[in-house]
Parts: sequence; C-alpha cells; structure tokens
Amino acid sequence: MQPIEESVDWYRFLERPRLPVADSAAEKILRGKSILVTGAGGSIGSSLAERLARLSPRKLVLLEASESHLHELKSRFDNSQSADDRVCYLGSVTDEALLDEIFAQHQPDWIFHAAAHKHVSLLEDHPLAALANNVLGMHALCMRAEATHSRTVLLSTDKAAAPTSMMGATKRVAELIVLAMGGTAVRLGNVLASRGSVVETFARQIALGEPITITDPEAGRFWLTVEESTELLISAAAEASENAMEAMLLVPDLARTHQVGDLAKFIVKQFSPDKDTPVEFIGLGPGEKKLEVLWTEGEEAAVAGRNGLRRIHTQRMPRKQLEFELRELQLAIGRRDLAEALTALQSLVPGYSPSQRVIANVKHSSNQVQA
Repeated sequence: MQPIEESVDWYRFLERPRLPVADSAAEKILRGKSILVTGAGGSIGSSLAERLARLSPRKLVLLEASESHLHELKSRFDNSQSADDRVCYLGSVTDEALLDEIFAQHQPDWIFHAAAHKHVSLLEDHPLAALANNVLGMHALCMRAEATHSRTVLLSTDKAAAPTSMMGATKRVAELIVLAMGGTAVRLGNVLASRGSVVETFARQIALGEPITITDPEAGRFWLTVEESTELLISAAAEASENAMEAMLLVPDLARTHQVGDLAKFIVKQFSPDKDTPVEFIGLGPGEKKLEVLWTEGEEAAVAGRNGLRRIHTQRMPRKQLEFELRELQLAIGRRDLAEALTALQSLVPGYSPSQRVIANVKHSSNQVQA
C-alpha cells in the first residue's frame, strides 16, 4: 500500500499551485558540505535527509531520538547511499555530550533542526518534556553552532505566532534563540499526511469503520505537503547564505487557510466514497486555536521572493536577557518545578497564557511535592 502522501493528489484539496521548489542556486550552496539533520526520522526530517543526499554532501549526519524511526530511515539509506557519506546517531538534542561528539567529528557547515515534540494536546499534559526538548535542546544546538560558525535552519510552526499552546510557546522560544544566535527560522503550517497528523487519524478511523472526529469544522489551518516543506527548508538555507550576517524568520507564501471540516470531507471522498461515514464534533482541545496565523499583528511580512518564502520582521529579545531567562528555565526544569518553569516561559513569551490543562498539571505537581 502506498503511503498516504503519495496516494493522494493534495492539490485537489489545496486548490492552489505547488509552491516553488528549491532552485539550482540553493542546491549549490549545500553541495559538498557537512550537513546535520536533527529529527531525521520524522516525516519532514526523513524527506529532507533523502533530498539532501541527492545533493552529494561531503557528510550527511542524521540524528534521531526514536529507534524505530532511525531504523526505518537507515534501512532506506542502506540501499541508496555509501556509508562513507552519511552517519546515523540514535539520541536526543538534549544530550550535550552527544552533540559535542557530533560537532567534533563532523564539523557541520549546516544544521537543519527538525527535532521537536509537536503534538499539541499531548504536550499540554507533558509541559516539562516540551520545554526540555524544544527549548533547551534548541539552545544546546545553537550554542555549538555559534561556536563552530555553523548555519542553523530551524523548522518552526505557525503555532509559534501568538501561541496558545505549550507546543507553540516552546517553538516561539526556539525562534528567539535561533534569531539571537544568527540563524534562520521557518514557520511552516500543518503538513498533510505527516506522521501522527489529522490526515492519518481520519484515514485510520475510516479504515476501522469508526466515526471521523473533528474538533471544530470551521477551524482554519495552513496546509503544506511534505515535499513543499522540504523544498522550503532548502530554499531557506539559500536565503540565509545570501544574507550571511543576518538572522531571519521566514514563512511560506500561503494565501489562505483551509477548514478542517473540508479536509475531512476530502479524505472521506478519497478513502470511502461509497460509504456514509459518520462525523463527531468533539470541540477544540486544550491549547488549540480555532484559526491559525503565520504572523501576528505586531509582526510585518515582506513581499514573497522567488522561492515562495516571505520574510517576517519580528520582535527579538536582547541576548543577555534571553540567556538569563533560559538559565532560570533550565534550573526550574532540573528541579521539575513546573510553576517556576512556566514563570520563566512567560517571561520569554509575555503574551502566552497556559491552558487550564497546564494549570491543572501545575497544581498536580505541587500536590505531589507536598505529599
């Protein structure tokens, strides 16, 4: 059976042309370079790894925290690329000793950072894990990139714009870190048929004969394909190279959102056109927005370039203040003090208000400490 992303013509749903692919100038920048991809076993990470492999890098270093995902990726590469050109590491970006080893041995010129905890509802229940991985992992990586003059491209998310979730807030801090340290962040939207996405959920429910569960049929999301996301990240490297002394926040040039209810109808037509598939509306979960945005009212978007990316002028945090707040956050995480960690997070992202689910976790963790 074909993977979902390969078996569906997503542009029938999107009703727009494909976004531009990375041009030859962008590809030339990465040829012959040592490149580190974190989160290399994820949907975008693995697509990016395979795309980069075709550019003949000097070294392709693949870091992945999931054993099964890394095994799957390695199996695909074993049939297509020499072991001399790529190396796999099983581990997390929060493992600083491992990062030191990778940077010492492979001296990456470019880093594509796709390693993040991403599931909104899950992270509302595991906020300390989100903070440790998405924030402290980003900082550890950027510190080493800065010390070795490597260029970093962060895969961010539209949920970082005026965040209402732990996932969005931690990714906003990741943006602040990479911008403060001279890197590039790319805010992508929702990626169609990525691992664990709503498309997979809908397809599984249809296959099992279950009702399709929709949070809110009018919830609006920006949608991209895996291939488009991959090409945008490579194009972002070209933007970074052309503006070598500047940190940048970029977003794809997408004209509008699509409603989740319309996506559900499209998926039903693709996988169960002759059946009457029931639908259940379950309401937005903790931290979820009804409508996503790619930039906020306090940010300014430039005209899109030839590569389908728009530059966003966004507020940045002074480096000294950022480092102070990150130290406070790291200390709170080390003590597993969620209340203090949230205080530090809100200092980093002043507009963020934790959901009732996160607040309940604070109370629960405080009760455990008292007991």
